[in-house]
Amino acid sequence: MSEVAIIGAGVAGLTCACELVDRGVDISIYEQAERLGEESCSWFAGGMLAPYCERDTAEHEVMQRGLVAARWWKKHVTEVIQRGSLVLALPRDRNELERLSRLGKQCRWVDQLEIREIEPDLVDFSGPGLLFPDEAHLDPRNALQDLANYLKMRKVSIQFDQAVRLEDLDAKIILDCRGYHSHDVLPGLRGVKGEMMILRTEDISLTRPVRLLHPRQPIYMVPRNNHQCMLGATLIENNERARFSVRSMLDLLNSAILLSPSFGEAEIIESGVDIRPAFDDNIPRLYRKDHTVFVNGLYRHGFLLGPALAIQAADAVMNPDQWKELPQCA
Repeated sequence: MSEVAIIGAGVAGLTCACELVDRGVDISIYEQAERLGEESCSWFAGGMLAPYCERDTAEHEVMQRGLVAARWWKKHVTEVIQRGSLVLALPRDRNELERLSRLGKQCRWVDQLEIREIEPDLVDFSGPGLLFPDEAHLDPRNALQDLANYLKMRKVSIQFDQAVRLEDLDAKIILDCRGYHSHDVLPGLRGVKGEMMILRTEDISLTRPVRLLHPRQPIYMVPRNNHQCMLGATLIENNERARFSVRSMLDLLNSAILLSPSFGEAEIIESGVDIRPAFDDNIPRLYRKDHTVFVNGLYRHGFLLGPALAIQAADAVMNPDQWKELPQCA
């Protein structure tokens, strides 16, 4: 019998697993999909470790809890790229940048000349920008595989194709990290649909995540290997995970072309849709029921807040006083 059984091998489950293994806890992991990432919204994430940028649309707590992310990921995966985040806006939307700049002192203004210096391929962009120099990013798919390899080195394997039930698991403590699949148990958990694309073009090579503030469809572009960029992402209040709408695709691509007309000639090599689990305030939290802890509600901040939530979960597993402080699930 394992000390802790973890259900779910997305970013929540794997970060919890690594954090517990680091503390010497005997664990087992169960995943209903047949392979890593197959049914996980983590597979379609941007991978931005950008606590300060998120102040634009998220609560202050997101920034505070996200500050540990880059350090945690550097300990567990092979590549975390720390070149900052660049936030841009068209001249007509400068007020959006000014609003963001007032939320903290972790950024500085960059003009058109400096934008061209740090991202030479954005030669056509004439608007102002903000640079957040301390932020980082990673490739989510590589990171998930790195976590699985990290666990394998410590003699922990993921048991795939295992749609287990809580009552069937033989463990002292269970961590339920199933995301939206736990909506029938967790009060207030909802699905938020997100759509993304991966573009390929040799005309533009970004070195850091670039966000374009836009009143209708803000976007982010995250560089990947082989002349690829991840373009994301929509936020739609429904739990539909199988259909990419024409309107969403047009809005995302139009915003990308505003960032650089060269994206109009890019190849769309992949599109993806999934639903993010979120509570009413979009803040993740832990619930407990009997000997189960539910780790959920990461919303669109899985890689940013996963480490902080994993640390909290591991603390609760190992400390009875912190366990008792967790809110109970009805």
